[in-house]
Amino acid sequence: MDSTLAPTAPDLTRWKLRFFTLWTGQAFSLFGTQLVQFALIWYLTERANSGSVLAVATLVGLLPQVLLSPIIGTLVDRWNRRAILILADASVALATILLALIFAFGQVEIWHIYFLLFVRAVGNGFHQSAMGASTVLIVPREHLARIQGLNGAIRGGMDIVAAPLGALVLAVLPMQGVLAIDVVTAVLAIAPLLVFSIPQPPAAADGTPKRSVREDFMVGLRYVLGWPALLLVLSMVLVINFLLIPTFTVMPLLVTRQFGGGALELGWINAAFGGGTILGGLLLGAWGGFKRRVVTALLGLVGLGVGILVAGLAPASAYWLAVVGVGVAGFMVPIANGSFGATLQATIAPDMQGRVFALVLSAATALGPLGLLLAGPLTDRVGVQPWFWVGGSVCALMGLVGFLLPPVYHFESRLAQSA
Repeated sequence: MDSTLAPTAPDLTRWKLRFFTLWTGQAFSLFGTQLVQFALIWYLTERANSGSVLAVATLVGLLPQVLLSPIIGTLVDRWNRRAILILADASVALATILLALIFAFGQVEIWHIYFLLFVRAVGNGFHQSAMGASTVLIVPREHLARIQGLNGAIRGGMDIVAAPLGALVLAVLPMQGVLAIDVVTAVLAIAPLLVFSIPQPPAAADGTPKRSVREDFMVGLRYVLGWPALLLVLSMVLVINFLLIPTFTVMPLLVTRQFGGGALELGWINAAFGGGTILGGLLLGAWGGFKRRVVTALLGLVGLGVGILVAGLAPASAYWLAVVGVGVAGFMVPIANGSFGATLQATIAPDMQGRVFALVLSAATALGPLGLLLAGPLTDRVGVQPWFWVGGSVCALMGLVGFLLPPVYHFESRLAQSA
């Protein structure tokens, strides 16, 4: 096994203290982010009641992920990762303060919210890339799948807490008060970063001149293009995200139009998704998945598709059935994503993690903007439920097809060769 893929011996004895202290700070930040995200999306839903407005809101948050992730990942592999995490959290907090002031003076326009969502997306892009690339240098490789499961669980927990609480605070606080919560949680996330160091990947010591950003990017691109099985998996995920990103975007309209609900009903839908994510994340965290991780991931895709399909088929009188379907989908998200992410983390060299993960993320969501551009007008014209029918069916089908494709089923052969 390549020794650069695991933390050094001294780190192994204290990795839990360092990692989980940082992890706790990030959990506070995630709570603030999800609470504010819920509040802003519901504000747009009530103000515009338009699939196109919600689609644009998601689009401005997705475009930085698609267009900038490869460059962000390359920079993360070159720059100090602790500094990136601090600056990312601080920049998002400053943008949130600005929007809070605009709300306080009663001058808010929809484009102001779009701007904040864009800034948050850029900051979160740097944050997620830096944190994901650093995790493999802190956590021993044999625990990566469990950490992925715990990450899924904490995201689910925040969905449970943030969505209903978001509906509550919207009823008792002005929007600027809700935004202030996000600023406080960002400070709580930054504090541990001022105490604990983040390890950097080992620099080349052979006298080779340092490459430019463009050269580093091309190295990462060649790495991805030279892995045919990964390209096939990305093609499958590309199709899934083309349909599922718009599906989750129009969820508020499913609640209002199909079930006649309000912010509380949307909160319970989000809480069901979060509850499922917690259970799925805890299961993966305790179990670690099947020995062949790709089997766990493919089964997760099948279950995710079935859950979304059930939510879309629920009649107007069966809101509870939609809650169950979304809960099942939430349960399957960490099963699928955590297993696949752990495989990549264990396989990719530490000094390549930032740019390769960023390229993977960018490629996997590349068709998301097109799906959103179609979803807005189509939802306003033909209704919300068709997105759930088609998206759920295709997702489940892709999971089943993966078992029949040898490059996908034997995806981890590269991991075995690197061990």
